[in-house]
Amino acid sequence: MSNISFYEPSVGLYVIEFMRYILLIIGLIFSFNMKSQTSYIFLAPGFEEIEALATVDAMRRAGMNVVKVAVADTKNVCGATGQTVVADSLISEINPDDAEWIIIPGGQPGADNLHASAAVNEIIKKQFARGGKVASICAGPAVVIAPTGILKGKKSTCYPGLGEMIESQGGKYVRQAVVVDGNVITSEGPGTTLKFAKAIISESLGAQKADETLTSMLADE
Repeated sequence: MSNISFYEPSVGLYVIEFMRYILLIIGLIFSFNMKSQTSYIFLAPGFEEIEALATVDAMRRAGMNVVKVAVADTKNVCGATGQTVVADSLISEINPDDAEWIIIPGGQPGADNLHASAAVNEIIKKQFARGGKVASICAGPAVVIAPTGILKGKKSTCYPGLGEMIESQGGKYVRQAVVVDGNVITSEGPGTTLKFAKAIISESLGAQKADETLTSMLADE
């Protein structure tokens, strides 16, 4: 009897086990790569509630992990219209070094309070320097983002009437609902919030996922 008849089954089993191992490794790599990074949206007293909460809502509906961060001594942050929101974390509790998005809402005095935070300014600069994504809306781009220097040479938008603050820092103000320039997204204000959120989702998960998310909210254009 030939030895081959005894050898072939063992080779076949070896090949099958080897392929299982390879598929397991591929699956683990795929799972790791698809794992959602954490994004952070910063809330200081006087933040614009619609811009912050509608953005968080849409992102979470899309399956994105976003953390509401209080730039205050308490997680209870009062917004521009007097609504108190409970943040997920204090700014002192987070490590945004591997953040997907750093998001800055507008509202007053919220934008001024974010601008006055040395920690927020440092986080924005570090995020941009390492090639991370930054998004801001309403007064945020002009009052908070532009002074950090990251809008220099970039097109961006903000609440109408504040464009000169962007241009004074070397940016190019554009009057439109949402502007995407590289890894920075900016938007005009409360009424453009869902378009702003859609742009964020699209950049992270693709246009189809963004469309599906907004359609499910009956907010498709």
